[in-house]
Amino acid sequence: MMLSGFFRLGVWQNFFRAWRSGYSGNLEGEGFTLGGVYVIGAGRQGVLLEHREKEFGDKVSLPSVLEAAEKIKTQAS
Repeated sequence: MMLSGFFRLGVWQNFFRAWRSGYSGNLEGEGFTLGGVYVIGAGRQGVLLEHREKEFGDKVSLPSVLEAAEKIKTQAS
């Protein structure tokens, strides 16, 4: 996203949401890398949930993560 990330309304909304809820980071590190969340099942189940940040501060839905985690089947040894 580089510089264009600072001109997106959603980025500023996410920043103020985090700031109002009391989050304070150290602002160290690269700062231009977007993250993501994957829930991967056992064996051949593969990827059960994939969430990639589209802009800074884009959060994954916790109920979606829990639902995907419940679908993980244990692998027989």
